[in-house]
Amino acid sequence: MKNKYKSSTKLFFLSILIIINFYKFSYSEIINQINVKGNERLADETIILFSELNINDDINSNDLNTALKKLFETDYFKDVKINIKNGYLEIIVKENPLIQNIKINGIKNKSIANDLLKITKKIEKYPYLENKINDQKNTLINIIRNSGFYFAEIETIIEDNNNNSVNIIHNFELGERAKISEIKFIGNKIFKNNKLRNIIISEVSKPWKFITSNKYLNEGRIKLDVNLLENYFRNKGYYNVAVKSSSAKVTDKNNFILTYNIDSGKKYYFNDIDLQVSDDYKKENFINFFKIFEDLKGRPYSLNSIKKIINEIDKAALQKEFVFINANYQEKIVDNNKINIKIYFDESEKFFVEKINIFGNFITEEKVIRNALIVDEGDPYNEILFNKSINDIKSKQIFKSVKSKVVNSNTQESSKIIDITIEEKATGEIFAGAGTGTSGSVISAGIKEKNYLGKGITLNTVLTLSDDEVKGKFSVINPNFKNSDRTINTTIESTTSDFMTSSGYKTTRTGLKVGTGFEQYQDLFFNLDISNYYERLETSDAASAIKKKQEGDYFENLISYGITLNKLDQNFQPTDGYLTSFNQTLPLYSDDSTIENSLRMSKYHALNDSLILSAKLYLKTVNSLDDNVRVSKRVYIPSSRLRGFESGSIGPKDGSQYIGGNYGTAINLNSTLPNLLNGYENVDFNLFLDAANLWHVDYDNSLDSDKIRSSTGISMNWFTPVGPLSFSYAIPISEAKSDKTESFRFQIGTSF
Repeated sequence: MKNKYKSSTKLFFLSILIIINFYKFSYSEIINQINVKGNERLADETIILFSELNINDDINSNDLNTALKKLFETDYFKDVKINIKNGYLEIIVKENPLIQNIKINGIKNKSIANDLLKITKKIEKYPYLENKINDQKNTLINIIRNSGFYFAEIETIIEDNNNNSVNIIHNFELGERAKISEIKFIGNKIFKNNKLRNIIISEVSKPWKFITSNKYLNEGRIKLDVNLLENYFRNKGYYNVAVKSSSAKVTDKNNFILTYNIDSGKKYYFNDIDLQVSDDYKKENFINFFKIFEDLKGRPYSLNSIKKIINEIDKAALQKEFVFINANYQEKIVDNNKINIKIYFDESEKFFVEKINIFGNFITEEKVIRNALIVDEGDPYNEILFNKSINDIKSKQIFKSVKSKVVNSNTQESSKIIDITIEEKATGEIFAGAGTGTSGSVISAGIKEKNYLGKGITLNTVLTLSDDEVKGKFSVINPNFKNSDRTINTTIESTTSDFMTSSGYKTTRTGLKVGTGFEQYQDLFFNLDISNYYERLETSDAASAIKKKQEGDYFENLISYGITLNKLDQNFQPTDGYLTSFNQTLPLYSDDSTIENSLRMSKYHALNDSLILSAKLYLKTVNSLDDNVRVSKRVYIPSSRLRGFESGSIGPKDGSQYIGGNYGTAINLNSTLPNLLNGYENVDFNLFLDAANLWHVDYDNSLDSDKIRSSTGISMNWFTPVGPLSFSYAIPISEAKSDKTESFRFQIGTSF
């Protein structure tokens, strides 16, 4: 009985399948003629092209549905119908209105108005779609609010022109700009306000800060501040840190107190790190990582360390052509303050990329985004490479947000379509700053654009004025020159250094430099520059004989390269790791054929969160193949490398003038003093020991000086209401008779 029932069931389902297939193919027809109706602007041929239907095609209902979808995807049509009878195909369309003009009211600031126009111009003369207008409204209001008009509102009016076109009018009510009058950090925050303030982007408004927009209350910037704070704490071992709240309290009409409530939690340390490799992959391929795991055990937890390990494991997997896997990890707290890490491989779904769609780029050219993609159309989909592509797009810092979505393909089961949606932001900025101190005063200002003409190219113009020098520089940075993944920098600069009063000479140096830089291996960076410079050296009667001899015009064609190994835990305010950098400049053609070499090394070690030890080494040499080294190229010890002595006032002298040397070196040892005035949140103290030497005079050995200069003292960094103030008191330990000492030194600066 059961067998009979099973046979009947099978026969029933087989009959259903036959009927379905018969029904499907019974509606299959061959197109003999195509007619288009209802179109006013678009040509018949264009609409037929959009549908991808052609005469003599043998089509069924699925093909008609696909054509219908393709026509709707163009955004040109409000309604589409497709009928076929006896080989006669009819496409009936109702077109969307065309956006004739977009007008913006209520914006008096020309810079903001221009930023808005760049966005609105992109959709003029294109079909009107309500959802796209809403997206544009959000983009416009975000730009306004990012400019400080936190309470701004927008009203959008759609004006019908009675010819199937519309005008769009955006009316803005800006209100007053919301300024930050004070920033507070409260809770179990471990670190001083002085350090935390340097981590966030937001800053306190001051009367002289007339350029920066960071002084305005901005919701997006506050979210970024919270992320920066939480990442900083996690990289210091505070695994469960939480910025419990970030609030803005109104103090008067348009001033706010911005407060971050931080709960750092306890400090955690790495315990066991285990890489689980299945039998499908050889463990020997990942053997190098087990030593890294052992080195990390017992060290403070760091989110950056985990990300670096995962990234390197992913790279190793890809090198072995494990295309459809990606590394993942799980964290587990053990023994109260330790964390076990289990790293494992996830085998991802195996499919190929059919198409990549880019949405939201009203200003930025599509190729700027596509050039950052490692996964391309037709490639196997790899989550590792795709996530890296998205991160590369975000790292350009020209978009407010970057979102991605993987959707199924309508044509192939083994393929997917990737949708990438970006939200653009204003990418131009004006900056200015000033500082003064015992070493002199300096004023700088500039203009920067990070997405010139929507091409992803950075333009940067900087002018710097100091007591003895005027320097102007204009640079163009192409981050992906001809899709090579190499950055090309082009710089035009001119510097006038006037030392007539102190040393009897003046130089004017103008030139062009073209260079590139890239990461060759993990944490190993290489840069190469080729430059041409013209320099004029003028002297006065007070100049020494050698300076007068060198007076004249010089032309040089130089090649420079640099190698940097960066193992710091973070580039800003590092607490652990080391950095080594070597640079050399060689003459291709030069009037004096000078070779320059420099070596810089830094090492940091944290005994605890507040007690940081550091050691730095500086070494520079300058030698000429033909003659004596030009006075403008001689080595001087930077003032920051030797405190307790006046800047440029040590080493060999020719008469009354300090002439520098062919060789210079300096060593700096530093330790923070966390318990000194611990209750003052805006003050940090350091204990230092500096030692340096400047020696050898190529044109007269009798002027040589080989005395080691050294000093020790205490330095203070204080965040004042005006700006950061650095102060040092140094006691010289060893010196030459000709040296000029300087016990007190200070420098205060601010930005505008």
